[in-house]
Amino acid sequence: MNTLTQMVATALALVLILIDAAAAQESEVMLKEGPGKDKAMQCAACHSLDYIQMNSPFLNKAGWNASVAKMINVFGAPIPKEDVEIIVNYLVQNYGKSTDK
Repeated sequence: MNTLTQMVATALALVLILIDAAAAQESEVMLKEGPGKDKAMQCAACHSLDYIQMNSPFLNKAGWNASVAKMINVFGAPIPKEDVEIIVNYLVQNYGKSTDK
């Protein structure tokens, strides 16, 4: 195998490895089952559900309430007012700090 062929083969192998790694990172995040999950799925209209899992170690009920309010009031999330409490309770029960469960 000549040098050019080896370089092309190496570059192709590297590209395939990077594509595979990127695809693994894009795995679909599933919310935990529980009352209010259907309402909490509205969050996915604006951002990845990874956001919920990333913040779960830090947020208690007040924190989740503030986060949902920020999404609505600052970012314009189209969440009906009647769904806010359901979403917050779902997040606290399934993703809140352990002291709130």
